[in-house]
Amino acid sequence: MGIFGDSTWMFRRVLIDLNNRITRARSVRVAPGHLLLLAPRCLQHTGCDHNLGPEMLHCQACGRCNIGELVALGRELGIICRMAAGGREALAFVKDERVRAVVAVACEKELFEGICASLPKPVLGVYNQQNNGPCRDTSVDMAAVRRAITAMLEN
Repeated sequence: MGIFGDSTWMFRRVLIDLNNRITRARSVRVAPGHLLLLAPRCLQHTGCDHNLGPEMLHCQACGRCNIGELVALGRELGIICRMAAGGREALAFVKDERVRAVVAVACEKELFEGICASLPKPVLGVYNQQNNGPCRDTSVDMAAVRRAITAMLEN
């Protein structure tokens, strides 16, 4: 048990929400080619037979998960989209020279750790929904993802 006991998730959520408010208040704006949409592997449906890879190129957009919607949104807006299998891979994508800002989808734990590791790059975090428990068949509110992306794109 951490120093915050069972309320660690709440502490993380407060800090993520504070980070999001500060990032929005800073009015960070970047060109589409410099914005990274970072998604966790747990968004991919466990029944999917396709090895999507970090660029999610092999997604068939079958509708069983949000990956197809994320890929379509990324193409529509011209942003960089990556799916990470873990924190190290995610951080490598964030450290790419082209990336100047990040919209990250993940659980509280991964968002908190990722935001801290990504400093000083601005990150907007979008919580995934864990309807089937953590790290398995998660989903994300696509409207929230779109709002976070458009908040960081140059007009």
